[in-house]
Amino acid sequence: MSDSVGQRIASERKIAGLSQRALASRAAYSLSMLKAVEQGREPASPGFISAVARALRITPEQLTGAPYDDGKSLSDAVNELSVLLTEGRYARAVEPGPLSQLEADLSAAQLLYRRDRTRQTIEVLPGIIRRLHGAVRELSGDEQARAYTMLTAAYVLAEWSARRTGHMLLTLPALDMADSYAPLADDGNWGAFSILARARVLTHYGESEVAGQLIDTALSAADNFRAGLVLSGYSHLAAAVNEARKLNYPAATDHIAAAGEIGQRTGETDLYMTAFGPLNVEIHAHAIEMEAGDPNRAAIEGVGLTYSAGAPPTRIGHHWQDNARAWLMSGKPDKALIALNKARAAAPQQTRLHPGVRETVRGIAAAQRRQSEGLVGFASWLGTSL
Repeated sequence: MSDSVGQRIASERKIAGLSQRALASRAAYSLSMLKAVEQGREPASPGFISAVARALRITPEQLTGAPYDDGKSLSDAVNELSVLLTEGRYARAVEPGPLSQLEADLSAAQLLYRRDRTRQTIEVLPGIIRRLHGAVRELSGDEQARAYTMLTAAYVLAEWSARRTGHMLLTLPALDMADSYAPLADDGNWGAFSILARARVLTHYGESEVAGQLIDTALSAADNFRAGLVLSGYSHLAAAVNEARKLNYPAATDHIAAAGEIGQRTGETDLYMTAFGPLNVEIHAHAIEMEAGDPNRAAIEGVGLTYSAGAPPTRIGHHWQDNARAWLMSGKPDKALIALNKARAAAPQQTRLHPGVRETVRGIAAAQRRQSEGLVGFASWLGTSL
């Protein structure tokens, strides 16, 4: 399979005039890990990709090849969102219609996102956001503040959708708009979730220190009411990922424990689209174990994850994507492929667009003595060749 992360790293490293030893030192990873990734013997973790990209002074996307198209007009939808975000505070407003209808339409867009219909989310968001701009200009008082809350939430949703589809350059203008309107909203928690989204982007780029500071800011904004507890629990999950990317396993597990305690109090909830609760905490615990702890333990224990039919498909799909990588890191490519097919069944659109899935498929191809029909079929569905 051409253009793997390892091949791109080797190419960019040579362009930069660095030896493998020099790059490994700059990225703070072992020389053996760098060699294994470049040779295709080890899948590159998100943390590894971020660290190497930063050391090479390029973006992670230059190494992963993201974003990808889903073959069903994702590019057209992203272009419309790009125009809107470029307009920024000067966005062309349209007739808003009743505020109750706007609220229903935004809720429907959020549900599309949760149900692994991210392309469809991006398709409808520009129209909703333009109507919300019309609403905040026409309304006053409490209704205007409510419209500002929805506008903030819509821009946060735009950032989440852009990040999920790999369009990282769109995340920052979306967050800037969310941050601009949050102080005018009647629900300040959306402003805190915008801060957390920015922290996650910084984690993606390997800037863990500032990401940690932003997460602490969100934590300080949380109160002891239900909404504040959800904000606090979600913040601890973001912090756990940030620490795991630094390979700080003790700190990451401390945040998982804190989130677990809060999850026992809140139960399962999708308040603020967090899908927060015991299930999400367990999913993150397995991911942290794979990223910074024992991948074999993550693989074995991750198989035992139980969840109801109503569990968020994107969270379940992401778990099986992680579980596949854990099995591959444990030297079990056949089990990795089984996990990838579970991810595909749970959240096909997310699975097709996730760069980590392609990296896992490459790893399976390298590990299998003879490429199985199952792997060839999965790669064909993914839109790539072996």
